Amino acid sequence: MLRILDAKTGETLPAVPARRALTRVEAHTSGYDLTALRVLLTADLLLRALELGGTPVLPLLTAGRHQAELHAAATTLGIRPFEDGRDLAAGLGEAQVVHVAAAGGTVGGAGVTVAVAPAGGPGAGVLNTLADPAALRLALLDAPRGAAVHLGAGALDEAGRRLGRLRQSVARWARSPSRPVPEKVRGRLRDAWEDDLDVPAVLAVLHWMEDQPEIPAGARFETCAYADRLLALDLTGDVGRAL
Repeated sequence: MLRILDAKTGETLPAVPARRALTRVEAHTSGYDLTALRVLLTADLLLRALELGGTPVLPLLTAGRHQAELHAAATTLGIRPFEDGRDLAAGLGEAQVVHVAAAGGTVGGAGVTVAVAPAGGPGAGVLNTLADPAALRLALLDAPRGAAVHLGAGALDEAGRRLGRLRQSVARWARSPSRPVPEKVRGRLRDAWEDDLDVPAVLAVLHWMEDQPEIPAGARFETCAYADRLLALDLTGDVGRAL
């Protein structure tokens, strides 16, 4: 069961009371910057984790401004499309809700509130300059959600190189016969993301797996494909390409 640190109570609670009940994940933003993109990315991770656990989810966006820019950036970053929270939230009755907002913000109403620490560095417009926007997604995923992050010079280039190396490894492993995801690896991945959405720990499991010779190449491929249902980094993007 996914458990989340609730910013309103300071307690770690189940993200939703009823696992298979419709849940709205509502992202709250007030501007258009890296912090806002980190809020949207966290909401995307949350809904993916809930869906992997069997919970149907409706993503909503409540934005004070820059609605169009945020929707476009979400698409570029591989984030699921959001509905307009102001139009739909009131019509969902007693649906469960999880709020996602920048740390220090005030969100009213029922449900768990997930706080996202600020992100600094280049402006959100940097998305338009990247050959592979997934590099920004990886750079933001690499830090704990509760820790402020600053993307200094070269951070996106390094994230792009790391992503490229991992995709090439996945493409090589795909040439071997498929093997199931080892249960111990699957368990480590789920334990990581169900523990307050600890995505850096998910990435650490993938890094650890690369150095385990007893895990067949086909199982490594399937493990990365499985983890990418949460990460959405297009880890299988180089499969079938000449390396």
